[in-house]
Amino acid sequence: MSVLCEGCGGAATLQCPTCRKLGLPASHFCNQVCFKANWSGHKSKHKQATTTIMNALDNGCYIPYPNYCYSGRLRPSRRNERRTDVPKHIQHPDYWKDGTPLSEIQSRGVGQIRVLNTEEIAGMTLAGRLGREVMDIAASMVKVGVTTEEIDDAVYQATINRDCYPSPLNYRGFPKSCCTSVNEVICHGIPDQRPLEDGDIVNIDITVFKDGFHGDLNETFYVGNVDEKGRKLVEASYECLQRAIASVKPGAKYRDVGNIIQKYINTQGFSVVRSYCGHGINQLFHTAPSVPHYAKNKAVGIMKPGHCFTIEPMINEGGWGDTLWPDDWTAVTTDGKRSSQFEQTLLVTETGCEILTGRKEKGGQPYFKD
Repeated sequence: MSVLCEGCGGAATLQCPTCRKLGLPASHFCNQVCFKANWSGHKSKHKQATTTIMNALDNGCYIPYPNYCYSGRLRPSRRNERRTDVPKHIQHPDYWKDGTPLSEIQSRGVGQIRVLNTEEIAGMTLAGRLGREVMDIAASMVKVGVTTEEIDDAVYQATINRDCYPSPLNYRGFPKSCCTSVNEVICHGIPDQRPLEDGDIVNIDITVFKDGFHGDLNETFYVGNVDEKGRKLVEASYECLQRAIASVKPGAKYRDVGNIIQKYINTQGFSVVRSYCGHGINQLFHTAPSVPHYAKNKAVGIMKPGHCFTIEPMINEGGWGDTLWPDDWTAVTTDGKRSSQFEQTLLVTETGCEILTGRKEKGGQPYFKD
């Protein structure tokens, strides 16, 4: 269906950038001449929208980035300040105070994939199990009307109750204990006071730090009644992870994981995000190897028993492009369409792999299938 020019009614090829920036319905014009000819009347829309924003600010509404052009309908909401009260008896990661993961920075450039020993594997197994327990508690919170900050509060409490530190908290300055990514948010969404709405999809990404080891997982949930296209997206994002996990074994190439994911997702009519990837995990939150989720990538390395890493494909309903909100954390789709993701921490064994963060109930199935 062609888009018509607001000025003359002909076929439109241009879109008003100011309308996009102000969050107004799209205005289209056939060319610059027609745009300029209708400018005096059209700009009144901008003035009215600007006045509305200023009035909202005067009335105490939360509009942190009034001139930012959002790609979709989601907007940030107010949130409480970062917690600084993790009990002292719990082991803290090196970045807990100033946000700088010095151990990760110092390990850059080495490129070598660690083979964990028996003691380290036990540490990762415990961290993975506790991370899953926290996820199960977060899952029970997902319903219409609950805010993502309430979920974050529950994650924080469940984490410290297990004598763990919530790994995202102050990692490179991240202000919360978990990431909550709603609808068009691809990853790293910051929990806030927006209530979840009927039809939303929300990803919860949890990592716990226990006795020097990180356990990392995430899952996407339905909120109330999700439309058929959204359900298909979530199902596809889970299925591609399962297919990737099935390929993990000694001798497999890390770069082939992306081929498996991309091949399946292409058949479903969705796309694979390229800017973020799976990663090695142990005493370091993020380390070698890098595990891209798209085909024809240049990841290096061969899987060996004792390797520990995540696979966490981010699957978009539309194009694969991403952009950041001005908070420098919230990654969203460039076209405003939805994104879904699942993640597990995996340990390569002699014959295949062990999912360290798998669900213990109902055969390990994700919550959206309950």
